[in-house]
Amino acid sequence: MHTDTNSSKMWSGRFREPLDATFESWQRSFPFDVRLLSHEIAASKAHAETIAAAGILTPDELKQMLDGLDRVIPLSLEESTKLTNLDALRDAHKLNRAGVDLVISASSSIVALNPQAEDIHHFVELQLTKVIGDLALKLHTGRSRNEQIATDMRLFVREAIDNTLTGLTAWRKALVELAEQAGEATMPSYTHLQRAEPVLVAHWLLAYVSMIERDASRLIDARKRMNLCPLGSGAVAGATLALDRSIAARALNFDAPTPNSMDATSDRDFALEFTQAIATLGIHISRFAEELTLYSTAEFGFLDLPERFSTGSSAMPQKKNPDLTELIRGKSGRLLGAATTLATLIKGLPLAYNKDLQEGQEPVFDAADTIAGILSVLPAFTSSLKFRYDTMKTAAHSGYLNAMAAATYLTDKGIPFRKAHEHIGNAVRLAMGEGTPKTQRELQQLTLEELRTICPQFGEDFFPAITLEATLDCHDVIGGTARPRVKTALSEAKSRL
Repeated sequence: MHTDTNSSKMWSGRFREPLDATFESWQRSFPFDVRLLSHEIAASKAHAETIAAAGILTPDELKQMLDGLDRVIPLSLEESTKLTNLDALRDAHKLNRAGVDLVISASSSIVALNPQAEDIHHFVELQLTKVIGDLALKLHTGRSRNEQIATDMRLFVREAIDNTLTGLTAWRKALVELAEQAGEATMPSYTHLQRAEPVLVAHWLLAYVSMIERDASRLIDARKRMNLCPLGSGAVAGATLALDRSIAARALNFDAPTPNSMDATSDRDFALEFTQAIATLGIHISRFAEELTLYSTAEFGFLDLPERFSTGSSAMPQKKNPDLTELIRGKSGRLLGAATTLATLIKGLPLAYNKDLQEGQEPVFDAADTIAGILSVLPAFTSSLKFRYDTMKTAAHSGYLNAMAAATYLTDKGIPFRKAHEHIGNAVRLAMGEGTPKTQRELQQLTLEELRTICPQFGEDFFPAITLEATLDCHDVIGGTARPRVKTALSEAKSRL
């Protein structure tokens, strides 16, 4: 017989000695997988429906089981937080967002008050037993914890994807509105962090909209691919009962059951895809944050950071620090770390389930929490940005940013581009003079006579061809910064919202 010490375990029958106390505490997943409580309840209700259809539960037992599962979260909250707010408990009972938030906020108390619970699955069984007695022990018929955690994690990731997509939509909207407000305001673009060509501010902002749209498409694609239900896969070889797996799949809004039990219980591709997609999103957000950090410096002077998203220095009274953008840059590293952790964890595992996979939960939780935190502040921060359009326009006017347009002018005169490139390079050298501010001129400040010493094809029409507006509009291709093209791109971005 098993020892009394192990009697509450879900696996205690074959063991002759108690667990080492330190090992037992160290190996528990309940301190972090407690946040899966609402998903575990939903999956358990779906499984109850499935085994009832297979004749394991009578209709009356099924009703007791479902009612009991509905009581687990309110009971857990009552025990851990002594909540008396009936509305809050009702929210918890319905498993809506408010109920989930209550569980997360009370999780440390729930864990502390239930030291015997090994994991979320064990905890739910213990709580359900308090509510409906030994009938609760029937719930585990035809299932394994391996398929339970695979299901719970899919439900969690699916919800995290939906929440992220909502946040991305809000950020896209803020960027599109900012681009619309910018109108035909101009700024320099950069390659190698050197001024390159003038672009519309709206064009620059829409570059990030394009990135976000790719990020959203990756998440949507990953969501579709992972939306299969592992319930009925058993520990490794499939359930030992003739279960109709489509019942649970429909109940949990999955598209279908998973096709292979070994893969279903060991697959964490969905979590890997999620963390990798979030890491890529984090990189895009970090690039945006880096540009704003640079552009807000005195050296650039392109924008004023909103004070409500900044802090000061404890030593230097004049400072306004870009805390939000710097923190986002830092947190993008956490997102990359989560994806790397998960990939490293999975790469050497033989089929099927291994306890190593328990370590895959926390990186997923951290990635979901980190991106949720970023997207909770980023849309409002973006909407608060105030650009110094005059400074940006002055920067776009200087530094020979119209040189490409000038070379295009000569190309339109029939001169091969390589020769045109050389001629304009010579014109830039002439305009630079001795390279000092007093001697330096822009291309448009050269005289026609000076230009014709370089190439006789220069004419009076050269100067209108290299104005700021003409320089923008010569990029008249799909995806270019020509003013009509950007106007169209902005309209299309709005329609996609």
